[in-house]
Amino acid sequence: MDRRRLNHITAVFLAAVVLVVAFMLFHSFRSPPSLVLPEEQDSSQLPPDSGDQQEALGTVSVTPETVQTAIATLERPEQYRRSICVEQYWDDGSGSWDTSISTNGAWIRMDRTLASGRVRHSITDGSITYIWYDSETRVFTSVADDITPDMEQSIPTYEDVLSLDAEQISQADYQVTDDYGGCIFVETAPDENGYALRYWVSLDSGLLAAAEKLQNGELIYHMWETALDLAPAFDGEFTLPNGQTLAN
Repeated sequence: MDRRRLNHITAVFLAAVVLVVAFMLFHSFRSPPSLVLPEEQDSSQLPPDSGDQQEALGTVSVTPETVQTAIATLERPEQYRRSICVEQYWDDGSGSWDTSISTNGAWIRMDRTLASGRVRHSITDGSITYIWYDSETRVFTSVADDITPDMEQSIPTYEDVLSLDAEQISQADYQVTDDYGGCIFVETAPDENGYALRYWVSLDSGLLAAAEKLQNGELIYHMWETALDLAPAFDGEFTLPNGQTLAN
């Protein structure tokens, strides 16, 4: 190989090396590519029946300012069967009772075990109430308008929150409980007599799952749900001891 050809090959090689080095230096001085984080997902883009949406909406939007709007969207089931326990406290003691509730449209039945051990049965549609005890066949009838299921169960009506002024709501948020799942929690500010209420409303059922009443910070009432069936098969619950059936 002659000297001229050797010099030409050497020059080409050196030029290639220079280009490679220049390319490497150019990229070494460039800023690294920026990391693009995914945007927070808009809850409105989730499927309507998504549990993630339910949790996201509850976590983000349930505040003292928005809780009334959230509660207004809830609907109670037309049919259900459940059990609740209620405790009341006073200065020198306390008392409790268990109640089984069956609801079928406008009709609601309560079977309440009293402190004496007797069981009080009642069936009402809000205007007429039938009452009897234990396995007795004698039935007492009471006529009164606007008897609500909550009144019969001796539990607070959580929809009362809708009529409160905003400043009467001291706390509200979305809570996930072990027993009731996702709940809307609301606490009212103490009134002029020192009474305050706490509600836990189940998002799954639309029913009041638990409640507390306090006076001057002391617990005087506690209610909680112990069992729930949202697809009950009724079997004679709405039949009076004389055989009269009030609801199918």
